[in-house]
Amino acid sequence: MLYTASKRHHLTLILLLLFPMPALAMPAINCHCFTDRSFDPKKPAAADPYFLATTQNSFFAFVFNTDKKTIVIKKQQGTSPDDLWIAYWVASKSGTAPETLLQTRLENETWKSVLAPLRLTTKALGSRFYNALDAKQSAASLAEIVVDELLFRHQLLGEVELAAMRQLGASSKELIIAAVIANKTKQSARQIYLEVKNGTKTWGSLLKWANIDTKNMQQEISSLRKKQPT
Repeated sequence: MLYTASKRHHLTLILLLLFPMPALAMPAINCHCFTDRSFDPKKPAAADPYFLATTQNSFFAFVFNTDKKTIVIKKQQGTSPDDLWIAYWVASKSGTAPETLLQTRLENETWKSVLAPLRLTTKALGSRFYNALDAKQSAASLAEIVVDELLFRHQLLGEVELAAMRQLGASSKELIIAAVIANKTKQSARQIYLEVKNGTKTWGSLLKWANIDTKNMQQEISSLRKKQPT
């Protein structure tokens, strides 16, 4: 029997109604493709989205000693960047695999519910993260705390400057790239951020000025690493 276009459309709708859950459970695929990946003086801001993304991913891979490609793939498959920061942070404190935490997160509305069975202490998670978790703050807020803690622990930003930049509206991506440029050039991260925010500079122009090899960003970050405080 041959189906008309109308009947085929009707059958498709029926099948979708019969099997809704698998379709809804599939994570969204996000494209992390960047057309511009190098600084062009004629279009100084064109590659900034790529520079922000690759610097953040490189920093993530460095601090958690993981493969950068794995992180990029997880994001492409729909894993929330906020959940990635939280899962890998908790994994580093608890010994639980980040993949296990991320899978459990899919089944729970809040990170507090995810972590409750682990019974992690304030000392293990850090007081700021623990208190925010206990207050059921959003994943975005928890992820910001993780990034702040990592930047401070690796001595890429001081607490006062970090807090000031957050107050000015700096995102985690902007904090990370500003910290990298600041440490390479011995300049103020806050001033670097303000130059971009005010439109006088771009991240691409600042990276070029700092002579930072964006194709080798993880190694660039590694070279800036200082001993963590004991």
